Amino acid sequence: MRLVRYGLEGHERPGALDAQGGLRDLSGLLADIDPQVLARGLPASLGAVDVERLPQVEGRPRLGAPLARPGKIVAIGLNYSDHAAEAGLPEPAEPVIFMKASSTLSGPYDDVPRPAGAEKMDWEVELGIVIGATCRSVSEDDALGHVFGYVAVNDLSDRAFQLERGGQWDKGKNFDRACPIGPWLVTADEIGDPQTLDIWLSVDGQRVQDSNTGRMIFGCRHLVSYVSRFMTLLPGDLITTGTPAGVGLGMQPPRYLRGGEVLELGISRLGSQKYAITR
Repeated sequence: MRLVRYGLEGHERPGALDAQGGLRDLSGLLADIDPQVLARGLPASLGAVDVERLPQVEGRPRLGAPLARPGKIVAIGLNYSDHAAEAGLPEPAEPVIFMKASSTLSGPYDDVPRPAGAEKMDWEVELGIVIGATCRSVSEDDALGHVFGYVAVNDLSDRAFQLERGGQWDKGKNFDRACPIGPWLVTADEIGDPQTLDIWLSVDGQRVQDSNTGRMIFGCRHLVSYVSRFMTLLPGDLITTGTPAGVGLGMQPPRYLRGGEVLELGISRLGSQKYAITR
């Protein structure tokens, strides 16, 4: 099932897409698509829903982030060998973990303001994993059984804040709207193997990232298992799995977002995003 949240910012309603791509309303069945609803067994309840019988939503309402209020966003760095190489860093022996705040979430078509003082704003298209069941020290064999679904993510960053201001990466990863997700949260049963998805990003119509999730150093199964050793993963938590080569930092000379650019990105079977970076 392809799940969405639609409506004015802060007042979104849960919805789903039918077989023709039409928008259907889920608010008669769910209060929202959030950790509380996932924890109450949303996957099981959705299995009995006939999307074609849900009320149709007229017009073209705004789509918000398809997941509301995740308890935590766990991000993975340097998870494609070509990206590690372009950053001038060795391929990690274990996954690199940092955190993004839930306040960074943004819709898939909402413009993103360049943060005050940012000089090296960069893009990173990533596959996101949404946890559906509590997991703690889960094995790799069982890891994907704890996944509710997948979503496209842009891990927007400011490289100066991240790399030149001391401390950890979090300074460059947590400005407002630094984590657009969506447009769809697609349930795991519709995706199957998450290591088979094409992933891409364009800046002003120029394709700069073009890869496949099969090229990850650490696949989704390993990441869920690995992260669960260090923290309990709860329903509604989001793991972003790293970006392939083609970020602005890796270009010669580096290319950063100054405001006015239009970003488009997508992942096969998960839809695409499009928005401007505003000054």
